[in-house]
Amino acid sequence: MNRINTEISKHKMDIIQKYTSGLFREATLEFYGIKTAKIKEPINVEFPRVEIAIQKTDFIFLLEDNTYLHYEFETSYKKTNLIRFADYDIQVYKKYGKKVRTVVIYSSNVKKAAKSLDIGSLTYTPDIVMMCDYDGNAIYADLEKKLKSKQELTDTDMLNLIFLPLLRSDIPKYDLAEKSIELAQTIQDETKRDTCIASTLAFMEKYLNINEINKILEGLKMTKVAEMLIKDAVEENTKKVEKRKAVEMATEMLLADEPIDKIVKYTKLTEKEINDIQKLYKS
Repeated sequence: MNRINTEISKHKMDIIQKYTSGLFREATLEFYGIKTAKIKEPINVEFPRVEIAIQKTDFIFLLEDNTYLHYEFETSYKKTNLIRFADYDIQVYKKYGKKVRTVVIYSSNVKKAAKSLDIGSLTYTPDIVMMCDYDGNAIYADLEKKLKSKQELTDTDMLNLIFLPLLRSDIPKYDLAEKSIELAQTIQDETKRDTCIASTLAFMEKYLNINEINKILEGLKMTKVAEMLIKDAVEENTKKVEKRKAVEMATEMLLADEPIDKIVKYTKLTEKEINDIQKLYKS
């Protein structure tokens, strides 16, 4: 393996972020009932207090009206979700001094979720998109028809393609993920093809396990983006998923006032990492 490929492999998530951010910059979520100003640029927000352990926001963009748009994608509902998102938004507001609009997108297996968080003097109300409201079977059939007839996909079509496994469907999520990749590989335009493949891969870790992701990566045809992403993918994704699960467990245990030594035992996080998480909710 040459040096260039090694460096690219180490920065796999940065590559995915680049493609996915580019898609969101061009597309809108009007199909899903969300209308905002156009995206100006993606923002990489670093929160010093939580950079060791807490998972970052999914996407934050600066809009042309000089406000910020924050996207979160969730495959399960937890009462702590809105607390976490609200904290992110407050941190963004503290850093930039501009309004923040948050859109939380729940996959189809979530049928009900709180629409707001009321803590008395503060009410936090993000936009909620429930993917269970959208017919994934019909959307898949439409995308398949367009691509077989070599029609050019619109930005909305591309979003529907990468969101396909999140939509309501009688097809299992793994099979939909495979079908999404297969359809994406038939896109004639190279940039759109690589964007859809990378973006689909970016969301896979939210609804597939490591073995399923690995199987899909092994079967991925060697497109330009595949060559950049496939190296060390399983190991990197495993570490990331395990860390996220540990942080979520630690957060729930802290909120339940469990002792630190017990949290260390069950999450395998260090005491320092757990203290950093605790500071987030006490500051």
